[in-house]
Amino acid sequence: MKTLNVSYLGQTRGWWVILVVGILMVIAGFAYWFWPQAGYAIASQIFGWLLILTGIVQLCVGSGPDRTKGWGWWIAGGVIDMFIGFMLVRSIILSEAVFPYFLAFVFIFWGIEAMVGATGGRGGKYWWIGIINGILLCLIGFFFLEAGWLSDMLMVSFLTSIAFIYWGFTLAISSYEFRPVRK
Repeated sequence: MKTLNVSYLGQTRGWWVILVVGILMVIAGFAYWFWPQAGYAIASQIFGWLLILTGIVQLCVGSGPDRTKGWGWWIAGGVIDMFIGFMLVRSIILSEAVFPYFLAFVFIFWGIEAMVGATGGRGGKYWWIGIINGILLCLIGFFFLEAGWLSDMLMVSFLTSIAFIYWGFTLAISSYEFRPVRK
């Protein structure tokens, strides 16, 4: 019997766009790490615009003519990312007040999505890495909840830079799974 190599989110010709977004996220994370004096408001604005960009990419991949397997997750994630991104970009005062909670929601959603995807692809060799990724994303989300509750801007700034870097590396590494396989 033939074994199938089925990816959870499918494959797309736009995989390189996901790679570019990941690289931009890593650069933004290190920039915020080394220049935190740039300000809390700037970080929320940058994160908002990157969420909008990521949401557009997810909607294009999920609704394109060669839509991938798992397209519903792409569209749901794209809508949520764009909504949160527009809310962060809309008002600096609002974004400063709710920035940690928005990020907590995004990372907990991504963590649950990663764990569901990993358990769906248990036939793969390294399916357990998706579980670890999901747990780490949920942990980052819970740390953002705690930082928002305590109104600890230093912790939020540190977590934001870590989140940018982690998210960027995750996107860049996972983009290679979305490349179409040549037959």
